[in-house]
Amino acid sequence: MKITTLIIFIIISVSSAIAQWQPEVRLTNNSSESLISSNNAWCVASSGPVVHVVWYDYRDGNSEIYYKRSIDGGVSWSADMQLTNDPASSWNPSVTVSGSVVHVVWQDDRNGNTEIYYKRSIDEGGNWEADTRLTNNASSSVSPSVTVSGPAVHVVWFDNRDGNEEIYYKRSLDFGGSWGTDIRMTNNSAISRNPSVTASGSAAHVVWEDNREGNWEIYYKGSIDEGVNWDPDTRLTNNTANSWYPSVSSSGSDVHIVWSDDRDGNLEIYYKGSINKGVNWDADTRLTNNSAASRTPSVTVSGQAVHVVWDDRRGGASGEIYYKRSTDAGVSWIADTQLTVNFASQNPSVSVSGTAVYVVWKDYRDGNWEIYSKRNPTGNPIGIINISSEIPKEFSLGQNYPNPFNPATKIKFALHNTSFTNLVIYDGLGREVETIVNEQLNAGIYEADWNASNFPSGVYFYKLTTGDFSKTNKMLLIK
Repeated sequence: MKITTLIIFIIISVSSAIAQWQPEVRLTNNSSESLISSNNAWCVASSGPVVHVVWYDYRDGNSEIYYKRSIDGGVSWSADMQLTNDPASSWNPSVTVSGSVVHVVWQDDRNGNTEIYYKRSIDEGGNWEADTRLTNNASSSVSPSVTVSGPAVHVVWFDNRDGNEEIYYKRSLDFGGSWGTDIRMTNNSAISRNPSVTASGSAAHVVWEDNREGNWEIYYKGSIDEGVNWDPDTRLTNNTANSWYPSVSSSGSDVHIVWSDDRDGNLEIYYKGSINKGVNWDADTRLTNNSAASRTPSVTVSGQAVHVVWDDRRGGASGEIYYKRSTDAGVSWIADTQLTVNFASQNPSVSVSGTAVYVVWKDYRDGNWEIYSKRNPTGNPIGIINISSEIPKEFSLGQNYPNPFNPATKIKFALHNTSFTNLVIYDGLGREVETIVNEQLNAGIYEADWNASNFPSGVYFYKLTTGDFSKTNKMLLIK
């Protein structure tokens, strides 16, 4: 009998994904203002079922950095944890995570001028090490952004130590244990500010806004050797209007950038992508089109899925949170999804882990600014392909390929009959880090993708459980 080969991508439909957005959760509750960074630095990060959120508030009379986590995918949350405690001000935090190691940076004026500080946890946010001062100069260093890929931690910010505002960079190659020297990324007589950084493998990417041409434009700089050497500046926008609030995310060779732009008379969200680590760039794609202002976008990526959130003033609101997604690496996009309805939601940040999407923002519905979150447990489609209509003679789990891999790999398995199927990834200590499949599947031969961009190098295990069949294989992630 001729075997008919089918290629069926099982992804969640748009209507289903929208319906899966869960009710909002208020994360803070005190009489002072709770705020998040206004320069598009991520205030939320996730790895497996653990979600990390940072913000700053004034409950103790001056601004301090606070932290909260969920260990069940955003269903329930821990108590607030105060990360800083000094008589000066600490604000504008940014967070990233790789496995169990959580990294936080912020700006702090405890030493008389504003400097960048760093703090880490090596046990998923349970305990935190002492603060590390990353900058030390007589000027102000502000608006930090942090990302991680394997053991490499990358931090960018802007400061005026050289007389005008320039972008600076610093890295650690040992999970934040020690740090290199400051690297000046820009050098012109204009203002360069509000940087955003991402990394995938050994490639790091930085974007910022810059007015060297007389108006604000988005610029880009890339490195393919973990920040040792950097390419010349690349101007990504070129129009007579202003482009602000850049945010960048990457997966493998793909780089995705969003920003806000008023070339059409009001602020709209635009997107630009590269498939070769920033060497070449696609044309701008306009993601919003309405008569109100769309601002402060945040982007994250998982494989081919690109997720964007922003705050939007359409309908006369002081700000509502909107969401948009692409499942083909930015080629096409679903319609906007409105996530809030209360006329005062701003500065959103987005993170994904497994099939889940997490959004965090500041909100004024309660009479003062508070931090809120929203999640979609099935909003990030993971590729599962039915590669054959042939009914296998038995259940089986194949070896992943490639192996070793960085950052993505494929896992092939066969189902003898229709059954509820569970495919789970575990780290070297046996802790569950990602659920790839958790649904009923028909008999057939399947291939599942796992993207480990948010996880450190090491040994991992994947376990298939379906009916009475269970098997575990080992794989190796090398970054």
